[in-house]
Amino acid sequence: MLARAPPPRPCSSAVGGACIARAHPRAAAGGGGVVKLVAARPGTRTTVAAAAAEAASNGSAAAAVAGISSSSSALVTSTVGKSTNILWHECAIGQKERQGLLNQKGCVVWITGLSGSGKSTLACALSRELHGRGHLTYVLDGDNLRHGLNRDLSFGAEDRAENIRRVGEVAKLFADAGLVCIASLISPYRSDRSACRDLLPKHSFIEVFLDVPLQVCEARDPKGLYKLARAGKIKGFTGIDDPYEPPSDCEIVIRCKVGDCPSPESMAGHVVSYLETNGFLQD
Repeated sequence: MLARAPPPRPCSSAVGGACIARAHPRAAAGGGGVVKLVAARPGTRTTVAAAAAEAASNGSAAAAVAGISSSSSALVTSTVGKSTNILWHECAIGQKERQGLLNQKGCVVWITGLSGSGKSTLACALSRELHGRGHLTYVLDGDNLRHGLNRDLSFGAEDRAENIRRVGEVAKLFADAGLVCIASLISPYRSDRSACRDLLPKHSFIEVFLDVPLQVCEARDPKGLYKLARAGKIKGFTGIDDPYEPPSDCEIVIRCKVGDCPSPESMAGHVVSYLETNGFLQD
């Protein structure tokens, strides 16, 4: 029979939203200590002090707070955005170890271009090619993400910027996990793409620009969006009544001319060659 754990002791007092835990009488009698949490004020850094006590029965640490080891004497929390009292935790297994396990280097391949330029097609072709070579990838497709992660966002200017920011943060996590993350989004503004680039270590953000003329994209019109935009039924559509800012310093440019566009396999091969040359695909 499993013994039922006693109910947790209520917090004896609180200051500024933080609980101050008093030592159990028996712990105090045996020389035990107190664990104290101090709430941070917005915009400040706060010291979280932890004094660990040894249990008289077996000498093990009796005081513990999640994320604070018994050897910690002072930890500094911080405020980031609207989040207060947060602490960055490092783990023994990091990106280097994960990359060694996968035999590849994590990076973000960011595919940008007009609607209908072939971004999703290239993303899937690249993922298929790398998978066939034994490399782990994940595709972050702009439309797919709006089915879940970004379903609360519109296509207004502020929401489009937030859409790109979120994808950049997720892509960063995949790259840190050691994957080749392939992000496929129109991402029309240089500033938004640059902000995503700045999230990653140098050279780990590979921007791929599908330089496809508007007339080619409009002729393809796979979702019928250009037709709706021309009819005035969609406002703020990139390439029609909203600008697209081509990259000025991207790593890869794939050009398509009227009547002369490379195949998905050819485009994917171009990106794979770049990844091989720059050491992202290890043997």
